[in-house]
Parts: sequence; C-alpha cells; structure tokens
Amino acid sequence: MYDQPRPNRATPAMTFEQMLERVRYEGAYPTRERAAEAVHHVLAALGRQLTGDERVDLAQCLPLEAALTLTAQIPDTQHLTGWGFVKDLAARTGATPATARWDTGAVLAVARRLAGPDLLARILRRLPDGYALLFGQAELRRPEPAAA
Repeated sequence: MYDQPRPNRATPAMTFEQMLERVRYEGAYPTRERAAEAVHHVLAALGRQLTGDERVDLAQCLPLEAALTLTAQIPDTQHLTGWGFVKDLAARTGATPATARWDTGAVLAVARRLAGPDLLARILRRLPDGYALLFGQAELRRPEPAAA
C-alpha cells in the first residue's frame, strides 16, 4: 500500500512558507532556502522510518509540500534508533552528525507542534528509542515486559 495524504484532509495549521519560517527561526538558518533544505532532508529521512497510520496522520498535519516529502519515501526495513537516524541523515546529506542533529531538532520541533501531543505519543511508540529527544521531548524509559 502506497500511503499518500488522505483525500478531504483538513487545512493544515500553517502553510509551507510559514513552516519554513518557523524552521528557519528554530534552526537560526540564514536563509529560507537553507531551512527548506533541512525540511526536505529530515522529513524524507523520517518518511523512511515511520509507517502505518501514524505516517498518514502526520502527513495530514503537515503542509502539502512537506507531506509529499514525507510520504514519497519507501519505508526502510531496518529501523534506526534516534542516533542511527542522525548518523544516516548525515551520511546521506554529506553533513556532520552535529549539523544533522541540529537540522533534525529544528524540523521536528515544528512537526511536533503541528502533530500535537496525542499523535506525537503514537509516533514515539512506533519508533525505536531515541526519537523523543529529536522531537524535543524527554526520553522516558519504556516499561520492561514482565518476566513470566
């Protein structure tokens, strides 16, 4: 199943241009073009990791251009931890891990606001450990399964 944004979606909370300005502010980027580059790289990387209803629901919260970047990616079979996500993004973009982490934080902080707390909680349950920090949230330990 190829998941694209659902038809009859509600109007997103902000336009793509507004999203770029928020990311530009969050990341202290000198230009809107640099912010757009970060948005496309980070959302493409997230699209390779996020699957299921959470992927579709997040796409519905994003402006159309951002949603298409997220959903155009084929999910990877290898699920990366948060740090693995940053290292993979750095390798794919030719950036340093520090720059990739900065870009990730700037973009996902805006995505977190657009998604809201309930969807963010669902997204974090679906992804491996380490993503909460990337979204600007505290990383809480998941409960260990009880030994039988």
